[in-house]
Amino acid sequence: MAAAWAAVFPFITAPESHRLWGTCACVGYLCAAVAALSARPCGRAVSAGCAFGGAVVVPLVLLFLTGAAQSEVGVVERSGLLTLHQATPYLADPRSVAEVTPYLPGMAVFGLPRAVLGDSGPPAALLGDARLWCAAAFLSCLWAACRASRLPAGGPPASDSGGLSRHAVGAFVASPVVALPLCVSGVDLPLTGLLFLGLAYAARHRPVAAGLALAAACSLKWTAWPAIAVAVSLLAHRGGRQEALRGAAVAVGGTVLLVLPSALMAPGPLVQQVFAFPTGRGPWETPAASPLPGRLLADLGPAGWYAAVGLLLAGGLAVAASLLLRPPSGLVPAADRLAVGLCVAFLLAPAGRFGYLALPASLAVLARLLAGTRRAAPPRGHVVRGARSPRPLPVPVPAAWSVR
Repeated sequence: MAAAWAAVFPFITAPESHRLWGTCACVGYLCAAVAALSARPCGRAVSAGCAFGGAVVVPLVLLFLTGAAQSEVGVVERSGLLTLHQATPYLADPRSVAEVTPYLPGMAVFGLPRAVLGDSGPPAALLGDARLWCAAAFLSCLWAACRASRLPAGGPPASDSGGLSRHAVGAFVASPVVALPLCVSGVDLPLTGLLFLGLAYAARHRPVAAGLALAAACSLKWTAWPAIAVAVSLLAHRGGRQEALRGAAVAVGGTVLLVLPSALMAPGPLVQQVFAFPTGRGPWETPAASPLPGRLLADLGPAGWYAAVGLLLAGGLAVAASLLLRPPSGLVPAADRLAVGLCVAFLLAPAGRFGYLALPASLAVLARLLAGTRRAAPPRGHVVRGARSPRPLPVPVPAAWSVR
């Protein structure tokens, strides 16, 4: 399935980076399928290695060497340079779509290495690439979420939690839903990792840590903001009102602290570029024009645009009502609820891309990978006594056998 998916990219996509990824990934997935058929114990590891090498390592190295990438990479790196020079990532008067920064100020962090290192040589060009740091942030969040599942706050290591195995992580990262954005853009990976980490912390009764992770995610893109409601609902269900209020205060307060400086320095550019532009209401036409339902409605004119926004608000209210009526009870239900809300938003938004759906799909899969590795712990502090076996009856011994 993955090989067939990758094989169509060289024929249906225009960007060179997508075509290169499809060619390399198709070969890697085919080799992985052959290795998976092996009966040897190392067959699974070899299969995951082939998929990871063909879908991530080889195309990423080739794209680094050729400098090919989606436009988002250049936008993030430019925002880091602008932040370093003027303390805000937004140009006051963009002259084209390429100069628009449709992200919140936190995304500029991944462009700072390029701003500091520049392009003075191959090592600087490699270490300054925003994709490298986006992937590092994503993998760090996976590691932290796995550690959080093993080490609850204020207690000993949890024996009911496993962790994401190396093979599971390798297979997931090598899947098309992660490998393609990692190689060609990477900007959605930190958002995915931070959202998953925030939900993982909330499921382990760690409201402050969950709030910090969600605040970092909400400073990258405003599409992460619904995650606060899901995490607060999970905290309230698992730990009560106090935990929910603490987590909400940290998440909202942290987001305000991270976004407010740019909002005060460049309020107009921030509103125009971050909110109006992605929804198709800015002075520039957004390139996010996949034929999703919301986009098709918006193409009908002003009435269609308002209809798409109305449906979007109705979908958001339905998801919010579900959080009140039936709050999530664990990591998997919370990830599913957030995934449903994001799917509704991406499908009904006036502008969007099919690639946006990789975010909710990744959240749902990651939650199941982490929850599926938990093992039941034996009861502690209780000694289970079985029924006493009857005492054997004495066997009569002849007198001639007795030892005197």
